[in-house]
Amino acid sequence: MTKARERLGQLIQERALLRGNIKLASGKMSSYYIDGKMILVSGESSTLIGEVLYEMTRDLKLDAIGGPEVGAIPMATAAVIRYQQAARPLEGFFVRKDVKTHGTQKQIEGKFQSGYRVALVEDVITTAGSLLQAAVAVEMAGGKIEVVICLVDRLQGGRQNVEARGLRFEHVFTIEDLGVKLDPSAA
Repeated sequence: MTKARERLGQLIQERALLRGNIKLASGKMSSYYIDGKMILVSGESSTLIGEVLYEMTRDLKLDAIGGPEVGAIPMATAAVIRYQQAARPLEGFFVRKDVKTHGTQKQIEGKFQSGYRVALVEDVITTAGSLLQAAVAVEMAGGKIEVVICLVDRLQGGRQNVEARGLRFEHVFTIEDLGVKLDPSAA
């Protein structure tokens, strides 16, 4: 594990891992919650996210990186800054849940072109529902998804749902990597 990844894990544990009875976006109840926004907008962790995403994707031939609003916006921004520092310009984008009803009426924001090879990113994945909706929009716009990367995989079916769509899936951490032991009887 790189130093950037190790420190990012510490920050997630310190700043974003909450315990309690919390309702997830999937509708499921959980005894823990990853409040990804607590690390996505922090200077130190944003820098580390950019570094880790760069490390994970630098050998791919990518044109763009992005994913579903809101979590992917700071992740994509951190990654494109890191790519720029490496003199390898990369476009960032995000996918709206719904097409805008005004202005340009786009669902994908940022410079995005048909034929782009992309990395889709998300902060936390449970079932990957939001990410898969974004994947459909990217593919309908002519994008080719090279990899899906999440910061934290809750190990509750997201990987399987992504891979069932024929997409390559990678995580930075699983919830167990962060010290949460899953109760197999609760699944």
